[in-house]
Amino acid sequence: MPAVPHDLLDRVRDLERRVRVLAGRGQMRPALTEITTGDIAIGEGGRIRVKAPGGTTVFEAGQTPGDDWGVWLARQDGTAALTVGHDPSATQQMVQLWSRDPGAPDRALVMDDVRSDRFLGRPWIPLQLHPTARQSTTQTTFDVAWTGSGPAINAVAELVLTTRAGTGGAEVRATMRPQGSPPVVLATYDVPADQWTEQTITAPMHGVEYMQPVEWVVEHRAKTTGSDVETRLTRATGRETRAADEKPTDPVRSP
Repeated sequence: MPAVPHDLLDRVRDLERRVRVLAGRGQMRPALTEITTGDIAIGEGGRIRVKAPGGTTVFEAGQTPGDDWGVWLARQDGTAALTVGHDPSATQQMVQLWSRDPGAPDRALVMDDVRSDRFLGRPWIPLQLHPTARQSTTQTTFDVAWTGSGPAINAVAELVLTTRAGTGGAEVRATMRPQGSPPVVLATYDVPADQWTEQTITAPMHGVEYMQPVEWVVEHRAKTTGSDVETRLTRATGRETRAADEKPTDPVRSP
């Protein structure tokens, strides 16, 4: 039998030891509790889900039921708390903060507008209109009954006015004037004599930037000399859009 050099046997034994070490390490489960460098990519319909001990999903990011991509954050009982683009009924991706009452017919507490990209949908922010000394007047020319100003926050403004006229009837006019722009007459209408007449005026914020100051003026006049007219403000608030034709047009912006 030929002699084998001792150094070669030592090298073979060392090689066998290294193979055993590598084979053992290959069976070890790597720790997945920390990511120190690089990104995690989720695509092609994938999602990340975090579940509570009972199996309730409390966080989800990825492709949503509406076939877009978004984020869903829930409370421990699984009811939605904060979502981004996770509402299948919405035509645009929206940020929505939800109430804790799952049985409420309308749970959205805070959201951007479903149709307008630049305005808040909820909450509704009241418009700052205040009465003047001519809230009741006998003037036959237009006199200011209510006026005020404030920033445009919601996509649509809504004013509800109630007016009573004496003999001969009266006329009411509502106007808005965005800062830096000419006045826009929202409505002018007649009021019959000897009865209270309610009028709802809807004004999408056409051409107005978010937080741009807007002045509001409600005027009225008696149609007959010596007669009187009184106008009361029932409601003045912003709100979200309710139909496609309420979507405000975009403002003209300098390049």
